[in-house]
Amino acid sequence: MSKKILSLCFIIALTASVIGCKKDVLPKPKAYLSLNYPEPKYLTFDKNCGYTFDYNTVGKVIDQGNCNFHIEYPKLKATVYLTYKPVQNNIDKLLRDAQKLTYEHVIKADGIVEQPYVNKEQKTYGMFYEVGGNAASQSQFYLTDSTKHFLVGSVYFYAKPNFDSVLPAAHYIKNDLRMLMESLKWKK
Repeated sequence: MSKKILSLCFIIALTASVIGCKKDVLPKPKAYLSLNYPEPKYLTFDKNCGYTFDYNTVGKVIDQGNCNFHIEYPKLKATVYLTYKPVQNNIDKLLRDAQKLTYEHVIKADGIVEQPYVNKEQKTYGMFYEVGGNAASQSQFYLTDSTKHFLVGSVYFYAKPNFDSVLPAAHYIKNDLRMLMESLKWKK
């Protein structure tokens, strides 16, 4: 009897293993984060201030008073801060302050790339900074006509800085900042 039970158990175990192993076990492929951002559509922003600029309609421009604005990107969890200062024989101080703001990130940054910007036709001069690594702000700039107007812009995310996580959104907004710089016009 025990031989029959042992044979029956063996047959059941063999049958179960054959039936249960019809699919080959394969490792799962690596997953990549897929972030799709809408194609940018730009509008000109013109308030009663010393400048106009084009902005991406994905962002919402919020007036902070004194010609200072925030462009909020709720879906990207980011805000671009625009700070305007009139030039009143203080261009050297304004330039130092703008550069100091960028280089405060050097502690967390892997590197800072400076890209000068000159538009002689619009009398717009400045610098665009790309900050690499886990810095709080990945892109910053300043623009001036060196006689009347000075504008500083920077982007910040509502999250702990992790360069790999915010990289796609940082690239998207970086392009918007470049458009803002290139479209900026000073009012007389």
